[in-house]
Amino acid sequence: MAAQKLTLTVRPRGKPVKKLPEEVSLPTNGPTSELYNQLALKSGNTIHRLRVTKGSDGSFVPNSKDLSINSTGLREQSTIYVKDLGPQIAWRTVFLVEYLGPLLLHPLLYLILPSTSNGSGPSYLQTLTLTLVCLHFAKRELETLFIHRFSSATMPAFNIFKNSAHYWLLSGLNMAYWIYLPSAPAARESDPLITYTGLAMFAIGEFGNLSNHLTLRNLRSSGGAERGIPQGLGFGMVTCPNYMFETLAWVGITLVSWSWSTVLFAVVATVQMAAWAKKKETRYRKDFGGKYQKKRFSMLPGIW
Repeated sequence: MAAQKLTLTVRPRGKPVKKLPEEVSLPTNGPTSELYNQLALKSGNTIHRLRVTKGSDGSFVPNSKDLSINSTGLREQSTIYVKDLGPQIAWRTVFLVEYLGPLLLHPLLYLILPSTSNGSGPSYLQTLTLTLVCLHFAKRELETLFIHRFSSATMPAFNIFKNSAHYWLLSGLNMAYWIYLPSAPAARESDPLITYTGLAMFAIGEFGNLSNHLTLRNLRSSGGAERGIPQGLGFGMVTCPNYMFETLAWVGITLVSWSWSTVLFAVVATVQMAAWAKKKETRYRKDFGGKYQKKRFSMLPGIW
């Protein structure tokens, strides 16, 4: 027996979408991914550029292999609206590019700046700071390649410039310039107590952050978009311990580098992560209801 089909009326939302069909016919029990595939094929776009909403209530129709057309509430001759999101770029590509900035700029300025004064080489603290920064961002690159699983495949292409500016300018050019100058505080002798405290905080922060990322990775299948409640190191204290450990690592780098440029980046990054953590707590409460144990603090115990 042939699968029952339904025909949907297609309309553009916002600007016209070239070659967008006026109708599409799909199996009632087929996945919503088939809807996106047909729209993309007929309009000449990629599925990632398209956003589909229901004409009846404006609700979003996700691109999923596990969600059937029928379960979305769409019926024969229902109207759907299709929006062209514009040029897209893969999340993974954006992450790789933005983290590359500090990895290139710190070694470059480390080699150039100390030679502009009296020819003396970099200090112990400058070399140690370079090592910590490169380890941090090399870890980020490796996590992007082998650990992170993204719920969305792409983002607007323009975001690569906005995201990269944060890392290439703040944690790259600005930090490196002020840290590796011959007159920088890091060019002086170190205080072993402060330096080793910073190293310990960095090590704990990076290890904890990696552990959290592995926990989050295991909540989602490869290519899937499912969500789960994370459990493990730090998740009993705050919503996003990965951000907590990230902050701890940057406090460690600050103690080693003795630079206000590091403080600036750490503060900006912490404020941004705090906002993300608060949204994550709200999302967990909405998605999981009574199954989720509400957290009083989303990122920093006793503070936020």
